Amino acid sequence: MTLSRLELVIGQLRFAREYTQSLIADLEPSDWFRQPTEGVSHVAWQVGHLAMAQYGLCLFRMRGRADIDHDLMSSAFRKKFSKGTTPDPDPAKNPSPENICGVFNRVYEQAMFELPTFSDLVLDEVVEMPYAAIATKFGGLLFCAHHEMLHAGQIGFLRRLLGNAPMR
Repeated sequence: MTLSRLELVIGQLRFAREYTQSLIADLEPSDWFRQPTEGVSHVAWQVGHLAMAQYGLCLFRMRGRADIDHDLMSSAFRKKFSKGTTPDPDPAKNPSPENICGVFNRVYEQAMFELPTFSDLVLDEVVEMPYAAIATKFGGLLFCAHHEMLHAGQIGFLRRLLGNAPMR
């Protein structure tokens, strides 16, 4: 069986999300903002960043802004978890773990709903920087799956530093 490029990337996105979900499923809400050592992120920032990045790569970059986007995540959420931001360990200065997971799940569900509607012509459209490896919309989708796995590794490391058992 030969998979289309879209089927391939959707499969990679699903695998990455299932793995990330397995890493956060048993974490206590009180652990989401703990930074086990100086200079280390926290789980809340990692998950919020993944939601923000998936929105950017799988939705915004693919089709621009849409009416539903405001319901997916606020502008403040995007800014809080953008590349280069500093994780704040104060829970009062962050969305709750439930809110972060809500955005994380809504963005993923919307991406899985919209991605099958994009044609090969759209996948081949060239994108401006920033991009990784392939300067097309398809390249951005591939990077999204790889990006999630990269951050899943960081979440796995955080789990260990917080005293949780490894998942793999």
